Amino acid sequence: MGKIIAIANQKGGVGKTTTAVNLAASLGVLEKKVLLIDADPQANATSGLGINVDEIEKSTYQLLEHTLKAEELIIQTDSPNLDLIPAHIDLVAIEIELVDQDNREQMLKAAIKDLPNKYDYILIDCAPSLGLLTLNALTAANAVIIPIQCEYFALEGLGKLLNTIKSVQKIHNPELDIEGLLLTMYDSRLRLSNQVIDEVKKHFSNMVFETIIQRNVRLSEAPSYGESIIKYDATSRGANNYLSLAEEILKQNKN
Repeated sequence: MGKIIAIANQKGGVGKTTTAVNLAASLGVLEKKVLLIDADPQANATSGLGINVDEIEKSTYQLLEHTLKAEELIIQTDSPNLDLIPAHIDLVAIEIELVDQDNREQMLKAAIKDLPNKYDYILIDCAPSLGLLTLNALTAANAVIIPIQCEYFALEGLGKLLNTIKSVQKIHNPELDIEGLLLTMYDSRLRLSNQVIDEVKKHFSNMVFETIIQRNVRLSEAPSYGESIIKYDATSRGANNYLSLAEEILKQNKN
């Protein structure tokens, strides 16, 4: 039975989609069968894997509406062992359209209930908000990874996200765990980056991944070529960081 991991933070620009794409690709390279679900209307995970968003006709929108089955939406990517359910801008309408639905928080969970039998890992790239899309992802997931940038406002909003996770655990998904807090955009030259790491570890020591994602030019360039960092430059620091994260997750899950 595969594990479903949501990658969530309501703050934008924290490396959430970068983590979703490159962790998925890294797990694939390590011979795990992976599905990435793009649940962000910006569709950056979709374009970041080389898929032309303008040509997408079937996406996460139909998945949440239950008008198509998950199997009809899955597309293969150029990355080994990595499939994708893409997103499209029309996903912005889903929160309004689902608001009157019964069990609206359960729509994604119901739509993908059979997929863990076919994949080792299912990653969900969440929108940068705590709206209905993210709530659906947290309700469907077994665990959540929270990227935190090594910058001044790193902890701002983290308490609100953790409270949301507690609410989801209490009301919708008692089995939801925190897989870990992931420190991103680390620059060893900046004293502030080291201060943020110290602060996060002081407050959340047992929840923080050992792997830290460092600032890396190649990591920033890869999405513009529609490639994961593993495909774009497998020898780069960014690739090494995400392979290390994938190995850490496999070790945590003993597989």
